[in-house]
Amino acid sequence: MAERSTAAVDVADNSGEQSLTAEADQSTADGVAKNREQDTDNDEAQESTGTEGPATTSPPELHSGHKLAGRYRLEECVTRLDGFSSWRAVDEKLRRAVGVHVLPADHSRARSVLAAARSSALLGDPRFVQVLDAVEENDLVYVVHEWLPDATELTTLLASGPLEVYDAYQMVSQVSSAMAAAHREGLAHLRLNPNAVLRTSTGQWRIRGLAVNAALRGASSDTPQRTDTESIGALLYAALTQRWPYENDAYGMSGLPKDIGLIPPDQVRAGVHRGLSELAMRALANDGATASRHESPCTTPEELVKAIGEMPRIRPPEPAFTTPPDYQRTTYQQGSYGRPAASPRVTQPTPVPPPPLQSRTGKALKWAVSALLIAALGLGSWQLADALMDQGGTSDDTTNTQTTDGDEKNDPKPVRGKPIAISELHDFDPFGQDGSEYPENLPKILDGDPASYWQTSYYASSDFGRLKPGVGVVVDLGRSQDVGKVDVTFVGSTSVELRAAPGDAQSRPTSFDSYDKVTEGSGSTVSLAPKDTVKTRYLLVWLTELPMQTDVGQWRGRIADIKVTS
Repeated sequence: MAERSTAAVDVADNSGEQSLTAEADQSTADGVAKNREQDTDNDEAQESTGTEGPATTSPPELHSGHKLAGRYRLEECVTRLDGFSSWRAVDEKLRRAVGVHVLPADHSRARSVLAAARSSALLGDPRFVQVLDAVEENDLVYVVHEWLPDATELTTLLASGPLEVYDAYQMVSQVSSAMAAAHREGLAHLRLNPNAVLRTSTGQWRIRGLAVNAALRGASSDTPQRTDTESIGALLYAALTQRWPYENDAYGMSGLPKDIGLIPPDQVRAGVHRGLSELAMRALANDGATASRHESPCTTPEELVKAIGEMPRIRPPEPAFTTPPDYQRTTYQQGSYGRPAASPRVTQPTPVPPPPLQSRTGKALKWAVSALLIAALGLGSWQLADALMDQGGTSDDTTNTQTTDGDEKNDPKPVRGKPIAISELHDFDPFGQDGSEYPENLPKILDGDPASYWQTSYYASSDFGRLKPGVGVVVDLGRSQDVGKVDVTFVGSTSVELRAAPGDAQSRPTSFDSYDKVTEGSGSTVSLAPKDTVKTRYLLVWLTELPMQTDVGQWRGRIADIKVTS
């Protein structure tokens, strides 16, 4: 499995297994982990889970420094309960931090944990904390997963107040689309709560514990899609109000007042975005609650993704501009450095300067300047006369010049609008994690079939989920040539820039700054014609805003054809 940085472990809680509308359990973890960000899944939430009886097997006797498979060195126990333990560890082979769940091989849930971990690993979606290994060895079952040191739990983010509108919008968009993708592969979370949702330093939202957390706790559901959808609604409700949408307190947040029922977020806190408030209620409208306004409830993550796509897009806030302070001259600039300041009540007399150049030296200086001016005028006049006399000898040269111009006019001009063959195509993703975007699909751009295409990865919004400024395709013309126009056919209306490498580039540039922007456009068929002819070998078709692809319900760029003409 691909190497990735690793994140805090999302493991099981101490709460009882209750329905989504039941009261929240107040119990906490055993106190092994003191760091709240590392503390695992001590759920205080309502979960619609059918569980097995509590396991009676004691957790394996492990300690810091113990090695699993000769490579995973256990460092710190973050949770120990219900027959299993979870650790922060170090993969000594790859020299990276990882998280590890460990339980005895004869534990009643060992088989289901292994199956869930392997199924989650096969998904390979970067929006989830990845399972790196799942092994049964020496009477132990252990699951190794990513550890993300730069990620922060939603629980921690909400401790300081509700999220900004745009951040809440990004959270629900990314989490909903990720869970929709998981359910399409037959995977459910069933324990989706503020401890299981993380925001990385780049602003991307990640989900940990897919399928594995439920297996560790023996959680199940007859309606897994409804369970996960209501959990997403609770996350959005909490992000908007800093209140948990049930009566009991949970995750460091106060619950709703008793005996008033589930009220919309915009009635709990002033200034809540109305569209997001309605969306939270539609997701929470499952077990007897009434959907906000007249909208139908969302009972699957796919329906939630569709509802988000129908909302007006929420744009990021404009950066605040701070007015610079007025410029103030220092004492030194005012010419009084080291001098006592004059009293403001006393008017200092201004000395009158003497008349300039009245001394004997001044008079001599005036005569010297006058003489130099007269000499300069005389020299200039002589040069002008000499130039006029030489002008008569240039008539023959004029004839020769005209003949040369005539020859140049007879030279053939380069043909415009002539097709230029494309030598090679290369995917270009300099801001991505692995620098690659489906290179195996690039030949479909040149196959002449409008139904086939190269496509980008899917994203939570048209601006690449705020993860990167764009992706693109580098067009190699084989040699430096004059380019007059590039026609690009997309699947869906797409915003695009045409960029060009320097004409003398001998090899394909790999950095984004090596390509200069020459023009831009948007649409499903875009003709990119620079104002002036561009001479280059390497062109970059750079996608800056993606369309919603209705067949998958996500934002994804697709290029069906590229044609270059001179």
